[in-house]
Amino acid sequence: MQTLMRERACMSLLGVAIGFVVALALSRTLAGLLFGVQATDRMTFAEVAALLLCVALAACYLPARRATRVDPMVALRYE
Repeated sequence: MQTLMRERACMSLLGVAIGFVVALALSRTLAGLLFGVQATDRMTFAEVAALLLCVALAACYLPARRATRVDPMVALRYE
């Protein structure tokens, strides 16, 4: 399960990093849609990135935990 979670965590971190860069690039364009927050508010970016990372890791953890409970021989016979 640790291997699965490590792979998924790396992919989630990569996705959050790419999204962070794209959000910074588009922040000037979307500045007109924001009310009460600056376009490059660091705290908002950090909170949203942390929230998305937590959701992604939770979405990876549940199937990984379920996969560890399956007997490998049963899984191989199924295919």
